[in-house]
Amino acid sequence: MAAVVSDGLGFTLLQRDPETHARLGLLRTAHGTIETPAFMPVGTQGTIKALDHRRARELGVQVLLCNAYHLYLRPGIRVIEHFGGLHRFIGWEKPILTDSGGYQIFSLQQLRRVYDDGVEFRSHIDGSLHVFTPEGLIEIQRTLGSDIMMVLDECPPYPAERAVLESAVQRTLHWAIRSLKALRQTEPRYGYGQLLFGIGQGGIDVELRRRCLQELCQWDFDGFAIGGLSVGEPTEAMYEMVALSTSLLPADRQRYLMGVGTPENILTAIELGVDLFDCVLPTRNARNGQLFTTRGVINIRNARWRFSDEVLDPGLDHPVSQTVTLGYLRHLFMAREITALLLATEQNLAFYHWLLQTARQKIREGSFRHWKRSLLETFQHTKVEATSEIPPCP
Repeated sequence: MAAVVSDGLGFTLLQRDPETHARLGLLRTAHGTIETPAFMPVGTQGTIKALDHRRARELGVQVLLCNAYHLYLRPGIRVIEHFGGLHRFIGWEKPILTDSGGYQIFSLQQLRRVYDDGVEFRSHIDGSLHVFTPEGLIEIQRTLGSDIMMVLDECPPYPAERAVLESAVQRTLHWAIRSLKALRQTEPRYGYGQLLFGIGQGGIDVELRRRCLQELCQWDFDGFAIGGLSVGEPTEAMYEMVALSTSLLPADRQRYLMGVGTPENILTAIELGVDLFDCVLPTRNARNGQLFTTRGVINIRNARWRFSDEVLDPGLDHPVSQTVTLGYLRHLFMAREITALLLATEQNLAFYHWLLQTARQKIREGSFRHWKRSLLETFQHTKVEATSEIPPCP
């Protein structure tokens, strides 16, 4: 089964953990090689919220996730094409993955209509009418110039009736094949190759997810994503679907679990054989005062930190972690200072960089399972919370 893109681009499996299904690999793209397992911060609009690209590079961010749906609507594809592609437009020289926007479109509910040819939807910005087709999304992502493109898929809600799941699987497969054909019929816009990932759906229905992946794997995508999870289903059901998916996906292709991102979720999925992750959780929760540290989760608004002169995270070798005190950061949050969002975001992404870097090291050493168990014991007494955005004072 040959890869879509040649010229040395694509995934190389380097090593498997002897006790688990965890694996080390390299994903080669036109803008650099990604060491996997890896985490992608979400830069929906072409930026990580509350963090500039210079700091992201210093934090060791390997690859940025941007969203084709949002960028298509604003600033618009013509603007990005004028600048010579997304890399030049946003000033990011490392790899970029663009999500097709399927999840965003299907979350619009009353603003969209799904049919076999594609999706008709109204912009959440101004209500204007638009249509996305599999071929159109390939053309949009060609213009963006992302290193990794995602096919258009249908992400069903949870819970959903079996008929809804079956329809979503059939459309997802049909659209994936059309996307692959569109890729082959077009040329890269900026002189370098682009990778295309297929997406598996099926909710938590074992038979449907198996059927979807088995058919999807007959086609020569550069990688495969596990989609439609972390949408409200029980955690154990999510892990069951991840384990099923990795057992079916080819070992020589990248495996990407979409939108899943607590430390426990990530480490468990790595143990099950997943390579790539993205989630808004570390950056969104940072903006609302929840810190991820090597000693567990800290909710900085808690009054217990008012007089604390402890640094944010003595276990991380990062300036913010080592020099900013919990008492000072709590003060900034309570005063609703913008600086609070910047510092908390740096802390959380520094932690996620450490988490994935250490996971790779432990896989290499053959001690991943023991390390994972020890780290999660640290986290079991602290709670990762869903947070809503609290805007700072102007």
